[in-house]
Amino acid sequence: MPAGVVAGIGIQPNVELAQTAGLEVGNGIVVDESLRTSHPDIYAAGDVAAFYNPALGERLRVEHEDNANTMGQCAGRAMAGDVRPYHQLSFFYSDLFELGYEAVGEVNAQLEMVVDWKEPYREGVIYYVRAGRVRGELLWNVWGQVDAARQLIAARGPFRPADLQGRLPA
Repeated sequence: MPAGVVAGIGIQPNVELAQTAGLEVGNGIVVDESLRTSHPDIYAAGDVAAFYNPALGERLRVEHEDNANTMGQCAGRAMAGDVRPYHQLSFFYSDLFELGYEAVGEVNAQLEMVVDWKEPYREGVIYYVRAGRVRGELLWNVWGQVDAARQLIAARGPFRPADLQGRLPA
């Protein structure tokens, strides 16, 4: 049986039109918290928009369905006059036969990882930590915890690895 590897490494956002229009770009079209670009009448949303996320304390460009859906709704409301800040910490997910996961925040193997298995390699949480702050969480066969994961990422900490053991599911 042949073997194969699939790698998803992201995309380069197409910002050529935005640059031609004189909009500020930098790893995407730069937007403020209401998703307005550097031109007051132009909004951007989805995986081309680079927005500031207060929970992570940095500008992000997210290539996931949850972000596209919630950001598009927020931009649409803002264009209609119902301006609300976009502070969404999006998640992504997948199901792999009887296993599945939801991931929130910065899931990056270069960060310190704190593993909390309820059942090794079948159910548990992997926390991604930098300087005592939880930056992301991989919820492996742990369901209904996305909001709790977002709250933990927004918490300033500091957290020691022992503080995270048994923390989720909430």
